Amino acid sequence: MTILIVIVCIAILIILISWAKWNTFLSFLVVSLMAGWLLKMPPDKIVYSVKTGIGNVMGDLVVIICLGAMLGKIVAESGAAKKIADVSISVFGKKHFSWAMMLTGFIVGIPLFYNVGFVLLVPLVFSITYKTGLPAVYTALPMLAALSVTHGFLPPHPSPSAIAIQLHADPGKVLLYGILIAIPAMIVAGPVFAKTVKNINPQTPTLFQPIQQLHNNQPGAANSFLSSLLPALLLVIVTIILPIAKTDYPSSVSLLTFFGDPIIILLLSVLMASWSLGTCQGMSIKTVMNLYGESVKDVSMILLIVAGSGALKQILVDSGVSSYLGEALKTLSLNPLLLGWLAAAVIRVCVGSATVAGLTAAGVIAPLIATTGTNVNLMVLSIGAGSLMFSHVNDSGFWMFKEYFNLTLKDTLRSWSVMETIVSVMGLIGVLLLEVFLK
Repeated sequence: MTILIVIVCIAILIILISWAKWNTFLSFLVVSLMAGWLLKMPPDKIVYSVKTGIGNVMGDLVVIICLGAMLGKIVAESGAAKKIADVSISVFGKKHFSWAMMLTGFIVGIPLFYNVGFVLLVPLVFSITYKTGLPAVYTALPMLAALSVTHGFLPPHPSPSAIAIQLHADPGKVLLYGILIAIPAMIVAGPVFAKTVKNINPQTPTLFQPIQQLHNNQPGAANSFLSSLLPALLLVIVTIILPIAKTDYPSSVSLLTFFGDPIIILLLSVLMASWSLGTCQGMSIKTVMNLYGESVKDVSMILLIVAGSGALKQILVDSGVSSYLGEALKTLSLNPLLLGWLAAAVIRVCVGSATVAGLTAAGVIAPLIATTGTNVNLMVLSIGAGSLMFSHVNDSGFWMFKEYFNLTLKDTLRSWSVMETIVSVMGLIGVLLLEVFLK
């Protein structure tokens, strides 16, 4: 009966979001309260669990998401993203053009949220299409595949960061393992797969507005690359050095732990970018700060969705369902990492939102980790991979791609939807292979 209640609640969540078109945050709150009642929790405990769940998940994440949004905004508006694209294209040339687009999407995608990165980079795709005569879909897919893997696998993006916090994973290891998994995933879903859809070449839209910069100066290549990649570089460096310091320099562990915290890393990166991409390039400090204010508005709904998922997770924990599910799932013969991927994939296909799919699946799968000893960092990536599975008509990204590139529904399914599916499946394969090597 307990499992049936959970299934019904998740089904109602899916119906409210996808069919009734309810706001996702409101849907999470309503379903969380409903689940508490159906699971026979005392009424006062239901409200307490909802508040606790929201507080726990938002404590660290609200700062990470807001700082990440600020960094992405300054990278976009300063022209650093365009500079990265220009350099990548000049290095690879037209012959290996799709690899240049993939590299651009990956580098720019690390500090940018997915929707922002999509809107930012699509103008570059069309400007390159006009110059080279290459099909726009062929040009775009490698870049968008790279954006997808950063969105699903790499902190400080909201979904992997929130899942890592929920499952108590190590953000540095998630990032390191995520990069290892992301590289083959975006190669297969990007340059390799793009060759199979080169014949999709609709009329290029003429009504397209290029991104307007707020100033005339454009940052140099080294500045653009370093400012965009600084959070990832710092997190990787500290993750590698910390185990060595614990053995050879124990007195430095406290300081390294401080500077290795994602909040400190992102704060340092934002401060650095404010100078290197902002005031150093001619922006006034007031303009930079106004950009940061706009960036926080852009992610407000993401914050609410994450908060709602925390409420549902806490209801499942406090009602005892999580422990019950953990024991029930333990009896299944499937690999726990496969179960995590499958749970996220099913919710993704039903709901459309990768963030909602990942966070909901994490709440259901969490008890399985403790009872099976599964590598928690790999579970974050497995759920992240599942959350990217088969984007279709209930996903806003599907329609953005279709309308931007003037595609039919059929061509959107055979290009965009297949690309997202390849990223998801390749991610799962990568996680299972890493599990073998890490045992």
